[in-house]
Amino acid sequence: SRAGMALSVLVILLLSMLYEAVKMGKAVLLRRALLALPRSLSRQSLVEPDEQDTGSAPGSPSLMGFPIFFPSWFQYHLGQTLFHVVQVVLGYMVMLAVMSYNTWIFLGAIAGSTLGYFV
Repeated sequence: SRAGMALSVLVILLLSMLYEAVKMGKAVLLRRALLALPRSLSRQSLVEPDEQDTGSAPGSPSLMGFPIFFPSWFQYHLGQTLFHVVQVVLGYMVMLAVMSYNTWIFLGAIAGSTLGYFV
């Protein structure tokens, strides 16, 4: 029916717009995560102040340079991961809809992607 097709095109348009919004949100989180990292990744910046006084065992994460003491960085990275999962799911949903080889669905995906990027 015409109403069903119009609704399908509208849903695909909105999914494409949401895909673009998630992509931009992921870029914003990446910028914030990079700003949350310290300028220097030296051992002193990785070790917590009270842990610096006590001798760490060789091979501990603080000596290997793994950034486990960046709670804000980890939160941003977790947010980026969730945004990535949502982006992949939305991308596959739009791709499957386009693979129906319906011209109106295809045009809805293109229009949604264009509007999402513009907004």
